[in-house]
This record gives sequence, structure tokens and C-alpha cells, in this order.
Amino acid sequence: MIDIEKTALAVDEAARSATAIPQFSSSMDITVDEAYQVQALSLEQRYKRGERQIGIKMGLTSRAKMVQVGVDEVIWGRLTDAMLVDDGGEIDIANYVHPRAEPEIAFLMKKSLSGLVSPAQALAAVEAIAPAIEIIDSRYQNFKFSLADVVADNSSSSGFVMGPWARPDTDTSNLGVVFEFDGRPVQIGSTAAILGNPARSLAAGSRMLGAQGLSVEAGWIVMAGGVTAAEALRPGVHVSNTVENLGRVGFTVRS
Repeated sequence: MIDIEKTALAVDEAARSATAIPQFSSSMDITVDEAYQVQALSLEQRYKRGERQIGIKMGLTSRAKMVQVGVDEVIWGRLTDAMLVDDGGEIDIANYVHPRAEPEIAFLMKKSLSGLVSPAQALAAVEAIAPAIEIIDSRYQNFKFSLADVVADNSSSSGFVMGPWARPDTDTSNLGVVFEFDGRPVQIGSTAAILGNPARSLAAGSRMLGAQGLSVEAGWIVMAGGVTAAEALRPGVHVSNTVENLGRVGFTVRS
């Protein structure tokens, strides 16, 4: 039997102290449903320290990401205000265990969503769209984990950066994406890699949260998922994501 509270505290401390821990699935049976309970309780510890939830991230929404981590299910995690990095800002690599970054787009919600909705209905609830970068960080030793381990670890979400907001009717179904380190492309792709259309990722978020009695709230940010495989970060590198028709966003890893 998994101890949900003990496991949640372990995840929270690993993230807070940037310390690697053994994967839970190597020593106990943990289901994905239990992992979401761990995730929720671990985030409660952050809220007690003053953070507040401001959105969600969708994960494993592209074939590249599924192959990279060896799983085949879409997942979601929680975003807090403390995870937001200013566009053009800096992060300290010492605050992470295995930091990586991936190009994404973000939705700003004007209406709440919950349960089964179509991609068109999901987009109708959007106020604006922006180019974005997610900073992911698995807290597990040797970067080894199961699907349940990832979910328990807030789906590896650690930070996010958003660029300028664009109109909500901007067609994001197939936009070119260039992800660069120090001005050199390290990944090139299309937003179509996000479940064929990022709107499907938003609809999936509504469905998955609805199944847990939750909602994608008005005013929240929804990170749609990685367009490409994630790239490992290193001190001193400048990271940028340019999305066709949306613009550019970036940050620097402090030397």
C-alpha cells in the first residue's frame, strides 16, 4: 500500500531542495490515480508556503515526448505563480536536478472548462495565445521513472516562460516552431505535433480535470505541451522559442 501523504511530502521536499530521489515504482506499487493524489497533496505544501495555482500544463502530448520518456499517455500537472519566469529573465540551474526546456504555446482562459468539450468549444473559452517555453525537471535519480512516477512529480513541471499574447482566433493548428540555444536551432517542429492540433490538448485538459471533479478555471494559463523533445540546459545558455505568427520568448540560464 502506498502512503499518499508520506510520498507527497517526499516529492515536495525533492522539488524544494533540488534533490534527486529514487523512483517510487521501484519499491512500491503506485497507480496513476494514486499518483495524481500524491501530486495534489504535494502541491498543497506549496500553497501553504504562499504559492497559488495559476494554471495547468499538459504533458506527453507529442510523439517525440512519448518516445523520449517511454510512455504513451497524456498527463497534466499544476502551475503556480512561483514557477513563472519572466520573458527575458534568468534561472539558476542550482534550483533544479535534471533541468530541460521545450518549446510550447500557452493559452490564457477567459472562461472555465470542465468535462467533455470539443476542440472548437475549448478554443471558444480562450482569451489569448502566446509562444511559451516550459522548464521541466524530473526529481528522480538517473532520470529513470514510470508514468506514475512522473505524474506524482507534478508531471515534471518546474517553470514556464510566456511571450507576447496574440489574438485568440490565431490559427495554431500548424505553426512553425524554431527552438534555439544561443541563437542556434536545436529543435525545429510544428504545433501540429501537439496531438495534431493544440486545441485538442486543451480539450484533453478539460476532460481529464473534469474526471477528477476539477475545472480549468477562467484566468488560468494552460501550457499545451511540448512541440519537440526537451533539451538539457547548461549554465550560461540563452534559450528562445520562435513560433510562426505568435512571436518569440526566451530566458537565460545564469552562469
